[in-house]
Amino acid sequence: MGSDNHSVFHDFLPLMADKLGGERLIDELCNGFQLLMDPMKRVITFDSLKKNSGVLGLADVTDDDLMSMLKEGDSDGDGDLNQMEFCVLMFRLSPDLMKHAWLLLEEGLQ
Repeated sequence: MGSDNHSVFHDFLPLMADKLGGERLIDELCNGFQLLMDPMKRVITFDSLKKNSGVLGLADVTDDDLMSMLKEGDSDGDGDLNQMEFCVLMFRLSPDLMKHAWLLLEEGLQ
């Protein structure tokens, strides 16, 4: 209990946005969603997030943290994340990117 095992989070989303542009950034977010989703339900569930989170370097994240992430992004209250909820959550979790989010979304949707 005396060890201090804190993960350091590096937000690479703004760098990705600068390098890729809006449309390709959205494509990459969709690819990330595909990695984390339950293939049968086509949404990210707690179980699929827990099972696949190691792929994204989140192996040390607690169940409570995973549940909090799901709750944070679950705008329709069904307990899962659909693709839109996931993409919105990724933008919301990136404070630097939020400053430019509307411009990137407009570019990606055109």
